[in-house]
Amino acid sequence: MHTLLDVLASGVHDAKNQLFIAESQIASAEARLGIELGEARYAIEAAASRLSRTLAAYHVLRKGATPAVTPVIVGDLCDEVVLDQKRHLASEGIVLTAACSVIDEWPLDRDLVTDMLNNAIQNAGRHAGSHVHLDARLNDGWLVLSVEDDGPGFATLPPPYGTGLMVAERLAGLHVRRGRQGSLQLRNGAGLGGARFELRLP
Repeated sequence: MHTLLDVLASGVHDAKNQLFIAESQIASAEARLGIELGEARYAIEAAASRLSRTLAAYHVLRKGATPAVTPVIVGDLCDEVVLDQKRHLASEGIVLTAACSVIDEWPLDRDLVTDMLNNAIQNAGRHAGSHVHLDARLNDGWLVLSVEDDGPGFATLPPPYGTGLMVAERLAGLHVRRGRQGSLQLRNGAGLGGARFELRLP
């Protein structure tokens, strides 16, 4: 199984490199032909970023490593995620809003958590009617990062989750501090009326 996973990881790495080549060719075509292909470049950049973070998650899960936990300014992390996702959602008629009441740093693996939030927002955007909301707050000594939408909600609750959510749940659990372990919670009937993805980090 480990050999198979290594082969798959190698394939992901090669695919990421090919995406960078494609992005360069599109940029060249834009300059040469005077056309605008921003959405195509966005899709390629987003896919390449997703593959990069998939590889990071693979290395943590496959090799039994610990997350690269460092103090992170939560507001900056949320701003980065909104910047990554807002334009694409807007092109689909979805408004992305965010609220971050956390002013302090928090220890977490920035790449892994960013990837989980990006993925959660993309999933929410596929099911939302018109609105997705990202929220960051402190609750009883936990950092709570949540994504909710105004769609119909999860078809099946509680778990089993889909593959992506299973990985997110495992990665959340690798964040351990002061005897507490990170977790992932999903529910329906959130503030916007749809589904809520909630990541709790100690």
